[in-house]
Amino acid sequence: MKIIKSTLTQSLFLTVQLSPMKRYEQYAQEITDLIKAQTLRPGDRLPSVRQASAHRKISPSTVFEAYYLLEARGLVQARPRSGYYVNALTQPTQAEPHTALPSQQSTPVVISDLVFEVLGSTRNLDVVPLGSAFPSPTLFPLDKLARSLTPAMRKLAPSRMVEDLTLGNDRLRRQIGLRYVVEGAAVEVDEIVITHGAMEALNLCLQVVTQPGDVVAVESPTFYSALQALERLNLRAVEVATHPRDGVDLDSLAEVLQRHPVKACWFMPNFQNPLGSLMPDHRKQALVELLATHEVPLIEDDVYGELYFGLRRPLPAKVYDRHGLVMHCSSFSKCLAPGYRVGWVAAGRFAQQVQRLKLMTTLATAIPSQLAISDYLQRGGYERHLRQLRQILATQQALALRLIAQHFPKSTRVTRPEGGYFLWLELPPQVDTLQLHRLALSQRISLAPGHMFSADQRFSHCLRLNYGHPGDDRFEEALKTVGLLACRLCEETGLGDARHPHLPPQYMSVPHTTT
Repeated sequence: MKIIKSTLTQSLFLTVQLSPMKRYEQYAQEITDLIKAQTLRPGDRLPSVRQASAHRKISPSTVFEAYYLLEARGLVQARPRSGYYVNALTQPTQAEPHTALPSQQSTPVVISDLVFEVLGSTRNLDVVPLGSAFPSPTLFPLDKLARSLTPAMRKLAPSRMVEDLTLGNDRLRRQIGLRYVVEGAAVEVDEIVITHGAMEALNLCLQVVTQPGDVVAVESPTFYSALQALERLNLRAVEVATHPRDGVDLDSLAEVLQRHPVKACWFMPNFQNPLGSLMPDHRKQALVELLATHEVPLIEDDVYGELYFGLRRPLPAKVYDRHGLVMHCSSFSKCLAPGYRVGWVAAGRFAQQVQRLKLMTTLATAIPSQLAISDYLQRGGYERHLRQLRQILATQQALALRLIAQHFPKSTRVTRPEGGYFLWLELPPQVDTLQLHRLALSQRISLAPGHMFSADQRFSHCLRLNYGHPGDDRFEEALKTVGLLACRLCEETGLGDARHPHLPPQYMSVPHTTT
């Protein structure tokens, strides 16, 4: 097997080479960093276009584009004949959620019935999908992907129908592999297996390294699909304390590894679902080294890594892997092609076992989907699409945070992720978010209550909120309504935390059918 080198053909390399950030984006990011560091404070005036242009030696149009981008993200506001000022609403008005302190006992998982009950509503187009796990399909270049499909299939040699079985299309695997090269990860072409989305990749990895009854470490809270996979395979979960901003607590993980015969860790270091947390690079490296000491594989779920709002893509933990113990899983579903179900795994020392299990289960991933994506990547435009997508999501997050600050109970805590499209809300302790979900559903709004994100259903006063549906005229009103309902529940428990004590009583009626 040959490690991918940058000496591959120049045309193929250009297909996946990451485009540099544009000048206006760089300037906008510098101002964003100053605002986050509170060097620029609410009400401070930004340099005039003329001053910024002269000082930075960039064109006035570049300055304008940067200010327009900051305005779209809700970070600054324009005042007529005065200039641009830091928006007061960009400063945190609500604290971030507490770090969970999970039980260090391993437990069986029984979560699927609740997940099916709650998520049944998200398939109804009449329901505002605040509880959905998927972004809006309108965010993706589906027309261009469709146009890539026909010529790609016409060019397909009949022999490839057999040769591309199990491992996947060779050109697509090399395109994915070159992206690893750009990130600094030494990944072999033959290590990459194309799968039916990331979920198949993750499940294959889990099955390869565990047996029924084994213990798997997961984050707290964690994505319910991980819990469902453990439930299906009759595995036990042990939860690791997870900071809402910085991800897995390494001291908590070290203690779990000492106390339990952990066979694998299923973690999401980049924009974790549901928290949106992002592990700093040095902590990812320490995580990989800690697990290597214990010879414990890491199943790395990295489906949101491309949806970052900063200067560069956060590195996967796979970059720091020197022992082949990191099984890196991702897909195009969240960043390019929802519904195409094209994911992959770079499985390290377990690659051959994953390939064999793929062969014994689903045999192969649909070839047309792979060819359409490969052709789209070859034509270029992927990085431009990603830049636009990140900008839209960042703007939408700013809107959601403002609405939460204005309409939810005053003591609500909320995350501020640096990427992705989820917020994690911690409501007052007496608010049962499963009840809140059912009330919201009576108003044709879905939520993802915190009960689904833990093996013991302990996050009963928390919820995950999907803000990845820009252009939906119902979004703002739906979020206001959920805030009103939460305030009314606070009022009923006597918390004195409600902003809107006179909510009409029809908002508090729950229909008999909730799915």
